[in-house]
This record gives sequence, structure tokens and C-alpha cells, in this order.
Amino acid sequence: MSARENVLNGAGASNSRDETISFGLRHTNSEAFKSLFREGMTLVEEAASYLDGPGRAASKALRRPAALAYATESMRLTTRLMQVASWLLLRRAVNEGEITLAQAQTERHRVRLTAQDLSCDAVMLAELPAEFAELAERSLRLQSRVMHLDRALAAARPAVEAAVHPLAAHFARVEAAFGGA
Repeated sequence: MSARENVLNGAGASNSRDETISFGLRHTNSEAFKSLFREGMTLVEEAASYLDGPGRAASKALRRPAALAYATESMRLTTRLMQVASWLLLRRAVNEGEITLAQAQTERHRVRLTAQDLSCDAVMLAELPAEFAELAERSLRLQSRVMHLDRALAAARPAVEAAVHPLAAHFARVEAAFGGA
């Protein structure tokens, strides 16, 4: 058995010798994805705690232009993190068998991952509370990683869909009728 076949069989993706395994599909079923998931959910919790507590008090002390930038960036931070969290939760549901990949594809249209950079410049960002700026920067890095993974999965989708033989259901019935002989 070739190294490629070992990888294919070890990943459980397919018995087909012509099918390749996508980085994205392997990654979403790995410890690395679980770590990314935990990181994302932790960041959501940290941001919520900050915005509801110390961030609220810190924003009141800002001069008007900085307060406006803070309000804008906090909305963008919240939106960015909710998009990422929704995507991560959807992928986890597929990984844990709670929903099928087809169901995830249907739901995916509701989860729009869009690149959302900071709207304020570096000078204005420097006027914002340091903890807030750090949360915003971390959210941008997380968003970038998730969007990279999403693109890898999107690129793999046609190959995965094409790998399912159009007569697979009929073959399964014939195999069941003859006991796999």
C-alpha cells in the first residue's frame, strides 16, 4: 500500500484510490481545530466581559472622537466574533455528527464570514484602551485563520461532492441484498 493510500485510509475519508484529502477537511477533524474552537470561544467570552465591564467604564473617559471610534470598533469586534463563533459552532456540529455536511452547507449561507478590518487608523487606535485594542487585534488574527480554513473547505467541497458516486445508493442496496458477497 502506498503512502498516499495509507493517508487516505487512515483519515477515513474514502476507500477510493483517486480521491485526495483536503487540508481543510482534515483540519476540522483535528486537535488543532479543537484548539482553534476553544481559542475562539474564549475570545468571545473575554470580549463580552471586557465590553460589559471595564470597557464600558473606559469608554466613558474617552474624548468624543475616540469614544466614537470605540463605539464603532466595539460593534465591529462583536460582529466579527459572532461570525467566527457561528462558523466554529457549525463546523463543530458537523464534526460531532449533530448535523450533516449537507445541513451545514444550508446553514452556512446564514453565517457570512466577511473580512472586517479595523475602521480607525493607527493614531486613533492608540487613543483607545490598550486592552480593547488587543482584543480587536486578536479577533482579526482569529478571523483570518478561520477565513483561511473556510476557503480551504470551500475548495475541497467540489472534490468531496464529486467523490460520491451517483449510483452509490443503488450499489449499497445491491450489496445489502447479496450480503456484501
